[in-house]
Amino acid sequence: MSDAIIERVKEFAESLLPAMGLELFDVQFRREGHGWVLRLVIDSEPGVSLEDCSRVSRETSDFLDVEDLIDHPYHLEVSSPGLERPLRSIDECARFLGKKARVKFHQPVDAHMVVTGEIEIVEDGRMTVVSEQGKTFTFTWDNVQNARLAL
Repeated sequence: MSDAIIERVKEFAESLLPAMGLELFDVQFRREGHGWVLRLVIDSEPGVSLEDCSRVSRETSDFLDVEDLIDHPYHLEVSSPGLERPLRSIDECARFLGKKARVKFHQPVDAHMVVTGEIEIVEDGRMTVVSEQGKTFTFTWDNVQNARLAL
């Protein structure tokens, strides 16, 4: 049931957001401590404003009222991925060249399982991060367990 709701909301958001200069980062629908939460995470190159979140929330709320997809109480949340956003692909990493990231590996890279540093190069399926200590780490995306921007 919740997978169908997520898919329908994704379809709606992916048709709505480009005209607003936004893109869909994630949709979640799950039970949490205070009840059901439908969470839309939106993104854009220059960043997401509070006004962006409000507009998407209003449009999504109207859509959900008309479609009547959810037959029980829920909370709608619209937000950005945040300052420490997850990096889900090497293409996303390329978007954040020069930014600080924390990368956790499946297999050690130069005897390290985790590296925090500046994303220096992303090309040909490889990524180079210069650690806070000045050491250079180059690795392929398939060795990345998870990555996120870091403060």
